[in-house]
Order: sequence, then structure tokens, then C-alpha cells
Amino acid sequence: MVVGTHRATKLLIDRQAIRHNIKQQQKKLTPDTALFAVVKANAYGHGLVAVAQTALEAGAKGFCVAILDEGLALRQAGLTQPILVLGITDPEQAHVAAENDISLTVGSLEWFTAYQKLPQSKQPLKVHLALDTGMGRIGFRETPELKQALAVVRTAAFDFEGVFTHFATADEQDDHYFMQQFHKWEMLTKIIDPLPRYVHVSNSATGMWHTNIAGNMVRMGISLYGQNPSGDVLQPSLALQPAISLVSKIDFVKPLHAGECVSYGATYRAEQDEWIGTIPLGYADGYPRAMQGFHVLVNGQFCEVVGRVCMDQMMIRLPHELPIGTDVTIFGRQGDQQITVTQIADYVGTINYEILTGLAPRLDRQYLN
Repeated sequence: MVVGTHRATKLLIDRQAIRHNIKQQQKKLTPDTALFAVVKANAYGHGLVAVAQTALEAGAKGFCVAILDEGLALRQAGLTQPILVLGITDPEQAHVAAENDISLTVGSLEWFTAYQKLPQSKQPLKVHLALDTGMGRIGFRETPELKQALAVVRTAAFDFEGVFTHFATADEQDDHYFMQQFHKWEMLTKIIDPLPRYVHVSNSATGMWHTNIAGNMVRMGISLYGQNPSGDVLQPSLALQPAISLVSKIDFVKPLHAGECVSYGATYRAEQDEWIGTIPLGYADGYPRAMQGFHVLVNGQFCEVVGRVCMDQMMIRLPHELPIGTDVTIFGRQGDQQITVTQIADYVGTINYEILTGLAPRLDRQYLN
């Protein structure tokens, strides 16, 4: 992996904002509720190990990842806290999880059958049973198969550590489907006696807007990074602080005459004489190609993105000639103005999650505080 340490484009990650956001969520939790930091997808673009270490300092009790390799990276970094892989891991790789004290998600009897045919690890495999209450993704859906799974997971080969579900509409105003899922959750879990150590239903949205839902663990995802899980649909009930900014500098300035064009397809044509600045950032860094017509911040002013964003560069219209090296904020705060990740997502018709997780590895991540 090549990181662009020799160019001006940087991601600035504020560790104090992450600590603040965790403290905000902890205020809503009972003393016996554990907070697990969701650090999958390179900690939503913020940097896996650095964020995990910061979350631990702030009181996180464990971590959630999407794939086994992310959990192994945390172990290799010296983190010893509980780690749960939220996705399905191939049974043939489960021994790696057991040997590294990493918990796996299981959502089918077929998985158990396949695992039991393999050579067993010396250590019991820690397992969280996933219940599909309406997300339609992974998990046990009906009582009979769940009963069979409980009989298996309570044998010596396993450590039945947790049970969970995931809500599909916890970030929406209409809670009708949410309550359908919750009732399905109650129906399925009433047959689990005794319950395992961790019982968890709360992602960021549930932990923010449905705090009355029972459980003793919260999976704090995008709110950990100071982003609203609903975009702008619901106002966050936590005083969140965005933890990331994307900044750069102008590296080329030129006059553009009326009638001249900018970038691929000549989709921008100057209507009058103007000044154009080039920034060393493009869609290969995760800034969407379709941002033409949006804006960045330069000297506290909004400057329009002109022409299609290129793979490694983009152009903006300047208010007047500016020197090379002038600071540019692509998202984040500059002076009294701010551009949010959600605004960028809205502009291209997606969600803030996709913008964050699309931030490329070659972006130089610098940690503050």
C-alpha cells in the first residue's frame, strides 16, 4: 500500500472527537452495558488500529469488525479485548479465530455442520448467534432451527458468548417496521435460557433513538466518528463531533478565458474570464467523480468544483488569483464555514457511510490530539 505522504492532500483525524462521541453514548447506557467500537472497513476510513486504540482509551470494552482479517490486525497490534466478526467466516478458517480469541458470527445450521466435520481447535470457538428479524441478510429466522442451533452451540466445542440482531430502519421516522423486527426478536430470544453474556441489538441508530430497547451491549458504528446515521432525516440525540477532515492545497493556478473548457468531456465552459486552481485529489482517493458543481472551502469562501473530477486531480473556480500552496478544505470546517460528509453524500445520491468507507488507503492519515 502506497501512502501519499509527499503531497499536500491529508485526512486529519481528531482523536479527541472520537473520545467525546464515545462519552456521549456512554451517558445513555446503564452501568452494565458494554460499548463495542465498530472499526470495520478501516474504521469507516479513519484508520483501524489508531481508532481502536483511541476508543479503548475512552472506555470501549471490545470491537466489532466485518471480516476475520480485521480482527487479526487488531490482535497483531497488541489489542487483547473481545473482538466480534459481524460477517460470516468460512468454517475452514474458524480455527484461526479460535486460536486468536476472536468471536465469530454464526447464522445457520449448515455452518455448524460444516465446522464439526473439520479438525477441532484446542480452544472452544466463541460464537454469537445472529438472528434475522427482518434485515434479510444473515441469521436464524425461525424457532425450530434456532432450538437446534442452541443444542449445538452449548456443546464443548463452542463458547456461546452472544446473540444479536440488526435493525433495518432504526434511523427512520416511521418505526412500524422497527417494531415488527423488535417483536420478532422477542419471540426468538424467549427460547434462549439462559441468555449468553452479550445480548445486543443496538447499532448507532438504535443506541441513539431507541434506548428503551433491552440489551447489554451497544455496537457503536458511524456515531463513533461523529456522523449522523440517518443523514439529515432525524436529528441526533447525541452531541456528536465529526472526527475527520479532508484538506489539501492548490498546486496549480491559471487564468481561463471566456469560452475555454476544463476537464474530461469539456463539460465546463467558462462564461467569462476567471481563475482556476488545481488540487491534487481525485476519485482514486474516494472523492466522487460526479462532484462537478459542488464546492470546497478556500480562505473561508465556497469555491465551485468545475469540470469532472479526474482520477488524481480536480479543478475549482477561484474568486481571484491565489498563490500556489493556498489551503483547501474538501470537507470539514474552515473558519466559520463547514462542509459535511453528509452534504457530499447527498450531492451524489448516496449516504455518508459510503463516502467515508471509500476514502482510499493512499490518503495520508494524520492524527490530532
